[in-house]
Amino acid sequence: MELYPKLEQTLTEVQQTPIQESRKLELAPLIQYITQKLNNGDPVNLNFICTHNSRRSQFSQVWAQVASDYYGIDIGSYSGGVEITAFNPRAINSLKEMGFEIQSSPGSNPTYEIKYAKDRAAIIAFSKIFSDEINPKNDFAAVMTCDHADKNCPFIPGAEVRLPLKYEDPKLFDDTELERQMYRERSIQIASELFYVFGMVQKQVSQT
Repeated sequence: MELYPKLEQTLTEVQQTPIQESRKLELAPLIQYITQKLNNGDPVNLNFICTHNSRRSQFSQVWAQVASDYYGIDIGSYSGGVEITAFNPRAINSLKEMGFEIQSSPGSNPTYEIKYAKDRAAIIAFSKIFSDEINPKNDFAAVMTCDHADKNCPFIPGAEVRLPLKYEDPKLFDDTELERQMYRERSIQIASELFYVFGMVQKQVSQT
């Protein structure tokens, strides 16, 4: 796989971003889940869930797909919410600035085709509920990326495990001078943590 050149530059920043030890402890259950599924020969499906499926869960779906592909790990990466809104255009613009190539359909909830390499299929992204027909129905990990969804969705049908992996909402900085910086910061944080996750999975699977 050959990432687009600008995205390759972003990846350098991603891989140089430090992760606190306390955060690594929070990431450990996700690493364990993926590793165990792979060692058992079972498919791995991750559904990243936040309230509106607009920012954090979308970033997570995209970066999990890129990171897993980078390390040669076959997974299904999905996202959803408890309400349907739209993939926030600020988040889309942030991904474009990082080097993703993105096409969109018209409408109030556009469907986006997000590409990270010429020889890879586009990631299909739009705002949807977590149980949308495009998402897995059984045997998946529900990765909760925000407090609100975690508290208001005590039960995710079909999920094998429920893993909290919460991020601060860049929405707090919408229409401020920090908007662009904070969307990028959140995306880089999510990317760095998911690259760490799949790097650890690759090491652990290769040792078994």
